[in-house]
Formats: sequence, C-alpha cells, structure tokens
Amino acid sequence: MLDSWRARAACQNVDPDLFFPVGTGAPALIQADEAKEICRGCPVREECLRWAMDDSRQVTGVWGGLREDERRALKRRDRRRADRAN
Repeated sequence: MLDSWRARAACQNVDPDLFFPVGTGAPALIQADEAKEICRGCPVREECLRWAMDDSRQVTGVWGGLREDERRALKRRDRRRADRAN
C-alpha cells in the first residue's frame, strides 16, 4: 500500500531515476544533488526520511533529502547517542 505521505511528495511527478544515481563519481553526486534540491522544498521530507531510516529497510537512493551514505552516518550517530544515554 502506498504511504499517504507519498501522494503529497514534491517528487510525485519527477522521473524516479533521478533519485537513484549509479556509482559514486562526480556525475552521480551531481545527480544526487539535483534530487536533494527537489527534497529541500518537499512538504513531507521528514516523513520520507523517517520511512527510509526504518531499520527494517535497506533503502538505496535519495530519500528525505539524504543519500544512502548520509543516512547510514545519521543512523550511526543516533546509535552512539543512544548508547551514551544508556
């Protein structure tokens, strides 16, 4: 089932391939930046990021304005903070 927030996403009518750059070189980073620019003005950016950050998902591409490597770094930071709090 399509999450209700997706219907309100700024990327709703954008070619999905934009959000899934191939590789890690300059062209892929430029493409990811173009996707992230669309995310910047998205009314459901936070919901999208929460969906992508769910630990049960292995999500590639740009979601919630972050690339996969950026989301992994955010997860690591959150885990370290949680560990220090316990």
